[in-house]
Amino acid sequence: MNIEQARFNMIEQQIRPWDVLDQTVLALLAAVRREDFVPPAYKSMAFMDTEVPLGGGRFMLAPRLEARLLQELKLQRHEKVLEVGTGSGFMAALLGHKAQQVISLELDPELARSAAEKLKHAGMNKVTVRQADGSKGLSGEAPFDAIVLSGSVAEIPDALLQQLKVGGRLIAIRGEEPVMRAVLVTRLAERDFRTVELFDTIAPRLQGFEEASRFSF
Repeated sequence: MNIEQARFNMIEQQIRPWDVLDQTVLALLAAVRREDFVPPAYKSMAFMDTEVPLGGGRFMLAPRLEARLLQELKLQRHEKVLEVGTGSGFMAALLGHKAQQVISLELDPELARSAAEKLKHAGMNKVTVRQADGSKGLSGEAPFDAIVLSGSVAEIPDALLQQLKVGGRLIAIRGEEPVMRAVLVTRLAERDFRTVELFDTIAPRLQGFEEASRFSF
């Protein structure tokens, strides 16, 4: 496989057509070696328009979804970011290139260890991986300028919203199959939040989050 041609094709045929037009995001996707974050058994899938298995029912998000979430967040150099669901560590690497500090939480100990090693190898010293229940956030390090949920949830826990700074943003994929939506929640004031629905998509579930109640009649 010609890796650089595959990377170019991923950007031009998958990511750019999905309304990812921010040149800084496209440049990051060209520079950060996605293949280094993919499990060895799935190297051939590194640039495909699909989720990549990570083991234990966990998946790396499709490239166009990672790129779109990053674009919608509009991170600034001075910002402090919390990621929930480290997974492969690739999204954390992208965030680390855009922000001042990234703390990424991963419930699975083996994934947390693997991602931390890959990020260290990539020279991402602004990213810290912690093995923890991301559904509760990280109150001891709050508030955050931005929070990223790298997977889908039925609902966004209030505990995470409360860890945003005023002016901070949380991006997540919310809902149930077959209809999920990426949403951007901005904290306008202490008790005032604005939610904007961005686009429809489907993404694997994050572990540790409560599912919506279902009633049978």
